[in-house]
Amino acid sequence: MAAPSSRLQKHLLRLCARKAGIKQILFPQNISSTPAKSLVVRGKLSGRCALQKQLKNGFIPHQSCSHCLSTDPAQQTRVLTEVDPFQLIEQELHTLCDDIKAELVNSKKELQTITQYYFDGKGKSFRPAVVMLVSKALNSHTVASERLLPSQKRVAMIAEMIHTASLIQDDVIDDSKTRRGKESVHMTWGHRKAIFSGDFILSVACIALARIRNERVVTILSQVIEDLVRGEFMQLGSKEDEDERFAHYLKKTFKKTASLIANSCKAVAVLGDCSEQVAELAYNYGRNIGIAFQLIDDLLDFTSCEAVLGKPTAADLSLGLATAPVLFAAQEYSELHPMIMRRFSSEGDVMRARDLVAMSDGVAQTRMLAEKHSQEAIKLIRQLANSQTRIALEQIAELVLKRKK
Repeated sequence: MAAPSSRLQKHLLRLCARKAGIKQILFPQNISSTPAKSLVVRGKLSGRCALQKQLKNGFIPHQSCSHCLSTDPAQQTRVLTEVDPFQLIEQELHTLCDDIKAELVNSKKELQTITQYYFDGKGKSFRPAVVMLVSKALNSHTVASERLLPSQKRVAMIAEMIHTASLIQDDVIDDSKTRRGKESVHMTWGHRKAIFSGDFILSVACIALARIRNERVVTILSQVIEDLVRGEFMQLGSKEDEDERFAHYLKKTFKKTASLIANSCKAVAVLGDCSEQVAELAYNYGRNIGIAFQLIDDLLDFTSCEAVLGKPTAADLSLGLATAPVLFAAQEYSELHPMIMRRFSSEGDVMRARDLVAMSDGVAQTRMLAEKHSQEAIKLIRQLANSQTRIALEQIAELVLKRKK
């Protein structure tokens, strides 16, 4: 049968669109030779018709095997450009802190108060947000449903608990006075209680993990805790070899920051019964997002102010840490190398290092490296089936680069 004329196709699509409440359809010049999935739809959907169902949430879904990844560029095209990632999981995020607080309830009121201190709903909740969005995108890819499984939501909760426990203890090690715009735990309750509180949150997270009753997921998330400790030890040292120094920094960055996101994404893929290939994709998406996130965090230590960042700036230099902006700057200004090896301990080192970073391309090169990891994350996630949450994960990769705190 001959293909219908483009005029007739346009007329029928407009009729269906009108019933569905779609304000505008943008047609390619040659509609008769263009597959339906390449049409771009704009407007609010309402009503009930076949086209509305097909274009649910602003997407024309592609057909693919639930356990395979798409390599067809036409299937990887983003059809909707404006999605609020956090709105898609607003309900789940809204209850996250209350769910964590419920886990931390105990008979020791002071311990309960300390451990619940940061779970006030004022944090970014970036890690659980990524884990929930990845869960939904994977579920859509595998079983054509974006419904978040209870076990996947529990992994998001556990990720936030592990992260917060590490923050409390990091602040003790770094003697950081503020966190999230308020006084840090150890400044209010003392070092010993802060350490014990971090341990308690971590132990409760481990109990919550055991309740999932999935041996492989327990193994995956246990790796996060090992990586956190190894990362802290790596941070205590520095490589004398200038060529090895950046590799050491990136490996430490993965262990301290990216491992939590990467392994949490892999865990929810396992719980969603994804193939090994899809589980590795989820892991590598989280890995690239985590590294990009930390690179921007290190960049902001030089470009943001304390009032915006919610924690002291130039803190890394004061702690003797050479992050990406410094390492890049050292390629232009060799006088930074001895400062790095003595961990900026001599008088005037911190201010001089800041000045040299400001004069160099260190900040710009750090941003470029973060952009590369962001683009790699987008490239990976586009292999999943079209869905709102897949598009949201693309936007997450872009938002990481734009954050100010």
